[in-house]
Amino acid sequence: MKKLIAFFMVINVGFLQAQTYKEFVQKGDSCYQAKDYKTSVGYYEKAFKIEHKTSGDLYNGACSAALLNDNKKALDWLNLAIDNGYEGIAHLQIDKDLESLHSKKEWQELITKFQKKLEILEVNYDKPLQKELLAIYADDQGIRGDFMKVYKEKGSGSKEVDSLGKIMMYKDSLNLIKVSKILDERGWLGKDVIGSQANQTLFLVIQHSDLKTQQKYMPMMKEAVKKGNAKASSLALMEDRVSLRESHKQIYGSQISMIPGVKAFVLPLDDPDNVDKRRAEVGLGPIADYVKKWNIVWDVEAYKKELPELERISQQKKTK
Repeated sequence: MKKLIAFFMVINVGFLQAQTYKEFVQKGDSCYQAKDYKTSVGYYEKAFKIEHKTSGDLYNGACSAALLNDNKKALDWLNLAIDNGYEGIAHLQIDKDLESLHSKKEWQELITKFQKKLEILEVNYDKPLQKELLAIYADDQGIRGDFMKVYKEKGSGSKEVDSLGKIMMYKDSLNLIKVSKILDERGWLGKDVIGSQANQTLFLVIQHSDLKTQQKYMPMMKEAVKKGNAKASSLALMEDRVSLRESHKQIYGSQISMIPGVKAFVLPLDDPDNVDKRRAEVGLGPIADYVKKWNIVWDVEAYKKELPELERISQQKKTK
């Protein structure tokens, strides 16, 4: 009997720790969004004292630490992220949150360590194709990083934002030509052939393309998900975007409107009462956690009441 009681105590403690870890990480992320990096780092520190670290959380914690100018902690957490399976070297190298680390000798040591680890993991990859796709990734995400930085500083009506928007569209058009050729000739290649970040590049470029292109490649991506060559969560984002562009409601609540002068809101969503069930099925977290990034407090009953007005605003945006 004592052994049985002890068993349930272990299970219960483990459950509570997992819950606490998640809560600390969510608070750390929320404080990061609010640019309160000191508090964000504090929450991540509490989370990482619990033996339940993930590479993505370690990476995000490192970003907050770097923005706080706590370079040692940022580098320590980045090294731990790599040790725990983080593979996004292309993203790490262009992430503006980490720019303060670039002049440190430890940064180059980390990059060298990362590259050596990836060389071992990627020995059987199509290296030329992976290199091409990682360059496209840097192009796609780099310009978006520049755009969002200026957008936050200057606002939507500034000349700088308009100029960067045109550059982004131009880069997107070039990247789409390259990725369309790869998809047409090779299909939707999995991470076992090109690595996880190059694989994600295929999705990102199509996600940033026009409706006709998305409609063309979405069936291919659905098949790739069935084969394990694409993420169900990424497909969900594309399905939402296509649904809205086809004048339907979105399914997973991933698409947010940020119209100037109007608070950020979740674009028209089908069956909002059960959205979290659908999100869980494709590996997405609760919508309440997701929308915090835009300072939205999710209240399903309030959302349903506001939905007719949101649909009107959304339609106005399309016709402008």
